[in-house]
Amino acid sequence: MDTVRIWRRSLKTVHEVAAFGMGGGLAACLVINLAFQGSSADSFVAAREVFDLIARYILIPSLAAILLSGLLSIAATRGFHDAGWAWVKALLGVSLFEATLMTVGASRRKEELLAAATDPALVAKLLIAERNTVLVLIGICVANVVLAVWRPRMTITIR
Repeated sequence: MDTVRIWRRSLKTVHEVAAFGMGGGLAACLVINLAFQGSSADSFVAAREVFDLIARYILIPSLAAILLSGLLSIAATRGFHDAGWAWVKALLGVSLFEATLMTVGASRRKEELLAAATDPALVAKLLIAERNTVLVLIGICVANVVLAVWRPRMTITIR
């Protein structure tokens, strides 16, 4: 086996394992969001802290590994250079990264969360907005998987 093939397979493996981490992290965040019933301010803050830990230690590292391995795979594989689906996947990955950072940033604003914990209407709005964001992130992840499996015939000529 030559060195290039080993690098390609390594990048593919990192990309797929990180995608599992990203999917699991998003699923966990969605479960936390759906499971919270708004019973007390303490449970709301605890749920937010767990959400923040998952985002910080699972979502962000997984997403960074996905983006880096995906972009390096495009660079290392000549067939991906003109493949439109690979570039669409890369653009979706960058948008996924930006949306994830926004979600993580919102979960870290402790003062706003503590103020919201005392107002049930505001808690409901925050949870609905967060749930919608997580569902959009899951949708983008599914679209990336579909593009990787389907590989539609889109060519881009870069000269």
